Amino acid sequence: MSLKQWLIDYSHDVIDGRVIACQKHKWACMRFLRDIEREGTEDFPYIFSETKAMRFLKWMTLFKHTKGVLKGQHIRPHEIQVFVFGNIYGWVHKETDYRRFKKAYWQVGRKNAKSQSLACVASYEAMAFGENMSEVYIGATKTEQARIVWNETEAMLAGCHELKGKYEVKYGAIHHPKSRSIIRPLSKEDRKTGDGLNPQCGIIDEYHAHETDEIYNIIDSGMIARAQPLLMIITTAGVNLNNPCYRSEYQYVSKLLDPNSPVENERYFAMVNELDKDEDGNLIDDIRDEKAWLKANPIAASYPEGIENIRAKLQEALEKPDKMDDFLTKNMNIWINKRAQGYISSDRWAVCGAEKFPDISGLDAYVGVDLSATTDLTSVSIEIPLSDGRFVVLSHSFIPEEKLDERVKTDKMPFDQWARQGWITTTPGAVVDYAFVREYIKSIAEKYDVSVKEICYDKYNARHLMQELEADGFVTVEIPQGIRYLSEPTKNFRTKVFEKKIIHNNNPVLSWAIGNAVTRKDAQENIMLDKSKSTDRIDPLAALINAHARAMFANAESVDVSEFATDDFLDRLWG
Repeated sequence: MSLKQWLIDYSHDVIDGRVIACQKHKWACMRFLRDIEREGTEDFPYIFSETKAMRFLKWMTLFKHTKGVLKGQHIRPHEIQVFVFGNIYGWVHKETDYRRFKKAYWQVGRKNAKSQSLACVASYEAMAFGENMSEVYIGATKTEQARIVWNETEAMLAGCHELKGKYEVKYGAIHHPKSRSIIRPLSKEDRKTGDGLNPQCGIIDEYHAHETDEIYNIIDSGMIARAQPLLMIITTAGVNLNNPCYRSEYQYVSKLLDPNSPVENERYFAMVNELDKDEDGNLIDDIRDEKAWLKANPIAASYPEGIENIRAKLQEALEKPDKMDDFLTKNMNIWINKRAQGYISSDRWAVCGAEKFPDISGLDAYVGVDLSATTDLTSVSIEIPLSDGRFVVLSHSFIPEEKLDERVKTDKMPFDQWARQGWITTTPGAVVDYAFVREYIKSIAEKYDVSVKEICYDKYNARHLMQELEADGFVTVEIPQGIRYLSEPTKNFRTKVFEKKIIHNNNPVLSWAIGNAVTRKDAQENIMLDKSKSTDRIDPLAALINAHARAMFANAESVDVSEFATDDFLDRLWG
């Protein structure tokens, strides 16, 4: 049987349930079959080269397992490796013969041959792919992590009789003299800026642990001059949903794989092996079901020793609750938000995202403002009630230009990128210029074709700006910031998210704030956002809660909203 036919049969087996697999795994197989159907057409100029795919898979068999029960035996690629790397190396452009996929993302549980797979990629790209002076970098935040794959590569080469004398290890790198290629670990600790790097292949292991996308960008930006580079990411899930792996890559590949999503990228390969969740982010699979383990562990759960290892990890997690997060992320490959008392999970918020809004022309809009400190993020959020009980939400933020680079470094977030994308406005100087905030608020009515009903604000630093906005003809309403006053809108907004009655446009700054937010509770079960305990900024959300404090009553029957949020009313409401 040809490799191409094997991949077709495997894909059908996965889709039809003969191979236990998660939804995203099935989607990856559906994508492959769809590509096979349109192979070599005018709209899809790629063909599957069995020769190129088999060349890499045969390369893998040159090496021996360096650890575990198979130590010393030659590698025989597992079916998931055949599918993943058969795709990555098999698809080429029909005219140039250059590889199709320039980026690849594989998320899979612990002990599923991640380091082994990456080591094979590293040695192949440097020694066998055919590029002269190839530079292969193994990227991580710490040198110790970067050297895990590098050490695996060196160990596998050392155990390969066929490649004896074909490479050298010196100056902290593996050299291939014939092609003048190198394999080198790369980390932030090297204090490299990326200048002068010309990667043919970049490898990022355990991307979930990266607090920023600095290493990713260093490698990716250096690949411009290469005709057919490869950026390869393999990772497990993690516990920080604001790190770039989840916030950017995982969210993107989830849409890329989803056949119902409009997101298309023919140059990006993706495979995710995880337990399944429903559309609200709730786990469907039982972590005690050993058959379900195969979804996240296609290799580790396919042989007795691997199953026993997972079994032991589960037992420990059940007996020691503090171990459960590690079991869920590393063994079941489930992203979780470890933040205590988290306000709204990123999964639930993501479900409310929309590519297109309902028609909001002529509707009332409630504008929330959180000015914060003048050197920090200042945010304006907008809430537009719909007649069916749903709410459209928008947000925009401001940051002083002279503080932008500092905030990128201290907050470890891409504020500069968000500014270029239009989600943030930078204002001249070292403090936020509120004149820009005023002009933005004045533009809202025309920009979105809505009627600004009220400006809802936290009085901190706001007096002068509100006086100016009142002079501009706006109605301003102070929103008291005590827990008694904010509990109702804070709870109600969360309920609307859970009911999928909030519609947002996937603003990354607002989504980041949602993921950061934690709450505090008093003895009467009142809650409010807790800025002191939120690990990062929540200004866009705080502004949105201010708006919701008024917008939540907009369509209530026989209610005069003008009485709400006044001290007299709130004192009567909460006693």
